[in-house]
Amino acid sequence: MEWITAIKKAIKYMEDELLTVKGPEEVADHVHISSMYLQRGFQIMTGFTIGEYIRNRRLYLAAMELVNTGDKIIDVALKYGYETPESFTKAFTRFHNATPTEVRKNRAAVKTFLPLRVSIVIQGEFL
Repeated sequence: MEWITAIKKAIKYMEDELLTVKGPEEVADHVHISSMYLQRGFQIMTGFTIGEYIRNRRLYLAAMELVNTGDKIIDVALKYGYETPESFTKAFTRFHNATPTEVRKNRAAVKTFLPLRVSIVIQGEFL
């Protein structure tokens, strides 16, 4: 399978299943590539591990939910895969450099992490 196609398919799967995807092995099974091979190629092409990508996307979406809804922080933490509010707050603060409460009050503190798009452009000149 062509690398660009495999990475695009992996990203689409992760985006479609963002709240339930367990990790790299599940993504690799969906793309029909060995986990090690997919993880290495994904990191080379994107600069992120699959785990980092999933975590960063979840933390970004959690921040958007905190800013745009009145949902309790514990409910948002559970929705995005964290078992305790403390683990959520720690990961959230590391990513956004602000606590969930601070982000709720000050939207400007949100670190953006949008879905990746993969494309290759080859340019050249004829002299």
